Amino acid sequence: MPPYPKIDCHSHYLPPGYREALAEHGHTHPDGMPAIPQWSEESHLDMMKTVNVTKSVLSISSPGTHLKAGDNALARKVTRYVNEFGADLKRRRPDQFGFFASLPLADVQGCLEEIPYALDELNADGFVVLTNFHGSYLGHKDFDPIFDELNRRKAIVFMHPTTPCLPHGGAAATPLADFPRPMFEFLFDTARAVINLFLSGTVGRCPNITFLVPHVGGAFPPLINRFASVGPALNLPGLDPKVTPTWVKERLNQQFYFDTAGWALPEQIKGLLQYVTVDRMLYGSDFPFTPLQTVAPLSLEHDQYLPEVFPDQEEREKLCSKNALKLLNRQSRQ
Repeated sequence: MPPYPKIDCHSHYLPPGYREALAEHGHTHPDGMPAIPQWSEESHLDMMKTVNVTKSVLSISSPGTHLKAGDNALARKVTRYVNEFGADLKRRRPDQFGFFASLPLADVQGCLEEIPYALDELNADGFVVLTNFHGSYLGHKDFDPIFDELNRRKAIVFMHPTTPCLPHGGAAATPLADFPRPMFEFLFDTARAVINLFLSGTVGRCPNITFLVPHVGGAFPPLINRFASVGPALNLPGLDPKVTPTWVKERLNQQFYFDTAGWALPEQIKGLLQYVTVDRMLYGSDFPFTPLQTVAPLSLEHDQYLPEVFPDQEEREKLCSKNALKLLNRQSRQ
């Protein structure tokens, strides 16, 4: 069976200057990985050809662009560099590359300046943020001005997991040190971030933001009924009163998309599909943090299992490309 044509919405780039910044500022083993992955425009195009990806929407992965706590000047320099690099790739190869501009949320003013530049000057398709920034999770009140502006601009916001932590290095979220964090900690950090976006009121306050959640939601889906019920039952202060299991599921099917990066099929995706329809699904490769020798068999497995999960051909085409095409075309018209 030939591979399905795909639009890859979870795909990364590592420009040379970004690799240098990672190494210079203590990220030679990002998130416990063995090394900073190798990447080039040519290797990315080779991956796309191998697994029949027609377009990659590129983003910077963890640890993002705020590489040193408190150093906003460095964050702004790195952010502008990677965003202009991504814009150049899209400008030169618009049919093959899109990009999500990086936003280092820990620098609120820097983000408020980068949002219009990225959209109006660089033609970004949306933005990538991390699940937490030095221990402050998505939904933190300090980030409200950023999300209010993203809501005003009707932006796509792709959240990418990072190493779990709490402010000032608190030990409560210390990951297990023997394993790379992408192995499983990323899935828990995704759950923390999405839950906090709901409970903090960010989702309810910002209905015009489209959120993209990786790895079919990580550990989030089986916790939906629990987090959306326990808070109201305990009458906890500060929680968005709109949060109920029914309301959360409604928002997931109107405001959220989930990608298939990783070992999503056949088991994990079935859990998510209890809450959303295929219309909220996108393909993701996670290249090059997932190298080609792994992306290729995962893509083959993805295509082999698709008919089992989605017997209808139209649904398979939606997940692989049509949903992404509709989403990106809508964003370009904003």
